[in-house]
Amino acid sequence: MASTLSPSTVTGTLGPPEMSDRIHNAADISVIVIYFVVVMAVGLWAMLKTNRGTIGGFFLAGRDVAWWPIKSAILHDQNTGGKGAGPAFDPPLPGVSEDKECSGEQRIHSLKESSSIQSCASHHGVGRAQQRACPTPPPDGNWKVAITAPPSPAESKQQSGGLASVIYTDTLQTIIMLIGSFILMGYAFAKVGGYESFTEKYMNAIPSIVEGDNLTISPKCYTPQADSFHIFRDAATGDLPWPGTIFGMTIVAVWYWCTDQVIVQRCLSGKNMSHVKAACIMCGYLKLLPMFLMVMPGMISRILYTEKVACIVPSECVKHCGIEVGSTNYAYPMMVLELMPDGLRGLMLSVMLASLMSSLTSIFNSASTLFTMDLYTKIRKQASEKELLIAGRLFLILLIVISILWVPLVQVSQNGQLFHYIESISSYLGPPVAAVFLLPIFCKRVNEQGAFWDLITGLVIGLIRMIAEFAYETSSCLAASNCPEIICGVNYLYFAIILFFVSMLVILGISLLTKPIPDVHLYRLCWALRNSTEERIDLDAEEKRYEEADDNVDEGC
Repeated sequence: MASTLSPSTVTGTLGPPEMSDRIHNAADISVIVIYFVVVMAVGLWAMLKTNRGTIGGFFLAGRDVAWWPIKSAILHDQNTGGKGAGPAFDPPLPGVSEDKECSGEQRIHSLKESSSIQSCASHHGVGRAQQRACPTPPPDGNWKVAITAPPSPAESKQQSGGLASVIYTDTLQTIIMLIGSFILMGYAFAKVGGYESFTEKYMNAIPSIVEGDNLTISPKCYTPQADSFHIFRDAATGDLPWPGTIFGMTIVAVWYWCTDQVIVQRCLSGKNMSHVKAACIMCGYLKLLPMFLMVMPGMISRILYTEKVACIVPSECVKHCGIEVGSTNYAYPMMVLELMPDGLRGLMLSVMLASLMSSLTSIFNSASTLFTMDLYTKIRKQASEKELLIAGRLFLILLIVISILWVPLVQVSQNGQLFHYIESISSYLGPPVAAVFLLPIFCKRVNEQGAFWDLITGLVIGLIRMIAEFAYETSSCLAASNCPEIICGVNYLYFAIILFFVSMLVILGISLLTKPIPDVHLYRLCWALRNSTEERIDLDAEEKRYEEADDNVDEGC
């Protein structure tokens, strides 16, 4: 029977131990070594270029970065790992002005707390999971050894290099990533016989081992979906239903692109608004590339290595990638090791290392900024710059530890598919932030109380769904989840839409029951007052005067 055949017998390809030997040649090793040397050189140059002894120099790269490094950093961070360090409504540094909130309140502690949860849940663990994932799993399948490996050189560099080091190494790595991805895409399409052959063969990419482990597996679990080549899928049965794709992903995108600390921090490092706008526009155009550079090559990998990439029997998946829930995350690395010639294989491995390093260093820097400037300064109001820098670097170490501990949850969540994990976590935690960002722009009646309780309520609802999924696990073709239908029965993209409208109702309800913000604080911050010429007074201007007076008294003493 087919279930008695071994993977190597069926596919004729090499197993994991032999695959790891593919990079044991002079050309690949030389390219990888050169890559590390160049990246470290660029990082050191960036460290020396900026003044890292100040808060602005460490966290904002001296605010003197041109548009093209910003564009490269944003693109690289968005395409590698996951999304986000969390929301960043207010400026991460004193003296940086951002007109972002119609409510006028610049410090909402619950927003920072939810940011930390989002940061750990969505991005840190994903980066670690990718870093410790295939293509070369431990021979004995012991993932604990791989997961608890020492931090990468990038993480060590991040602790001392600051944002400048992150941005300029991101720029180099983006170039490497694009070149390598284009080359791999060419090899992949050539191997499969062109686009027409690709669309035909994909629908027939079915593994031969579909029985085993005393399981009765439905054909729909291992047969490619009929709508695989459709972006807009069935509203009821699709894994990415079209209403969720249009509206749910848009809500999550508003949270990420408009309020996420990673994006905002890179924009704040720009020389001026012209450079920031140019970076964002260019990045938007380049976002068209992943469909061709990542999605289609991943689908081609299922055609070429069906038994490994599309494995469905848990015991077979364990053989290939060390986890029972599937080997889909193995698709891209598999093609790199199998298709690329010596030298180019090393280049692509460097691309993958660059992606993982960049995503980790970027999120660590942004999250430490969030903690240091928005939480620690509230605990230690008189902290010196030196103390803040030390606090930020110690927080980096804590994040590294948390991200390592989070990896096992990432590997089994959403059936082991990182994309669905990232989108689901964002859908559970992002909509309240998107609501509190958008609604005040068009409704000046929104105030701080409404925004605060929206963030608290939304965070609680999102955490209930997220924790329930972790506790009961996600439903799959092999086993249904025991999670209550009322909590987990709705697709996560639909959940994002529901949570978004619930959040808006909470904002409006609480705001209408409490005192409105006087217009003098809202000039040119809301749509209704966009053409006002009167001078705007900051909502916390009086509080700042009291703080300055206290500082002067302390200095006098």
